[in-house]
Amino acid sequence: MEDKPACCCGTARQAMEVPGADRAVPEARTDGETAAAAEAPHAPDRLRDMVLLPGGEFLMGTNDAEGFPQDGEGPVRKVNLSPFYMDACAVTNSAFAAFAAETGYVTEAERFGWSFVFHLFVPEAAKAAARPAPGVPWWLAVDGACWHRPEGEGSGIEGREDHPVVHVSWHDAASYAQWAGKRLPTEAEWEFAARGGLIQKRYPWGDLLKPDGEHRCNIWQGKFPDKNNASDGYAGTAPVRAFRPNGYGLHNMVGNVWEWCGDWFSVRHAKPGSRDPRGPASGTARVMRGGSYLCHQSYCNRYRVAARSSNTPDSSTGNIGFRCAADAR
Repeated sequence: MEDKPACCCGTARQAMEVPGADRAVPEARTDGETAAAAEAPHAPDRLRDMVLLPGGEFLMGTNDAEGFPQDGEGPVRKVNLSPFYMDACAVTNSAFAAFAAETGYVTEAERFGWSFVFHLFVPEAAKAAARPAPGVPWWLAVDGACWHRPEGEGSGIEGREDHPVVHVSWHDAASYAQWAGKRLPTEAEWEFAARGGLIQKRYPWGDLLKPDGEHRCNIWQGKFPDKNNASDGYAGTAPVRAFRPNGYGLHNMVGNVWEWCGDWFSVRHAKPGSRDPRGPASGTARVMRGGSYLCHQSYCNRYRVAARSSNTPDSSTGNIGFRCAADAR
């Protein structure tokens, strides 16, 4: 396989040298700051639509031949987790709209004035002004693209209220989580949840991608990056409950959109047997998990439960979203 192809992982905002150079950009924030979040967490019904997971010991990582060792997918190691809650679904457009309306929060894509949109979704009228990302020309920096204008000016989320919110940076996701009285999951929690109680299976439902020919997730079908036959029913994002849940009752843990985790990315891991491990104390990129509707077996293949990727915390694209976790206390 190719070395960390970027087909579905999105691209970092820093990859663009000059786009938006004449625009105001967000000031740097520390991990604990959530610019426009409410002073107190928005806690009413915070556990509604969350699933209590038992924690315990599980085997994290993989030595799968289909994996990417350079991503730090292995080695397989025992990890112990305390019980925790996980959102049954990714955060939706409607949920994020409620957050923005209550707090006045403005996402980083809105502040920068642009975000990355997959080329097939960019309106023809906007393509002339759009700027391709270096090395990944299927990602275009589109002026005006943001969570409520997913394809740029003139687009909207009407009819997609139950789809996962996209064009959200790690900072945006963390701000929402604080407002909701939750947090982003650790990478270990995310993988435990995605596995659904199965041991070392490739997908949340087992080792076969399409058991009995049934599509179980929203990924690319066809020849990337120009032809998606959408045989799974969706060319772009799907509703957050579009496919059957895993053994823990969690929907779309792979495919659909990449999901931010709380950890900084590293290919070095905590020692086997660690309890509630977290990533390093600092870094340059945050962990993303789960793959997206742009992942394809022949090129990216990161819709496996052990697959990993990362992006800079200010980056946003049309295939990155998130879900929240909470302590079981």
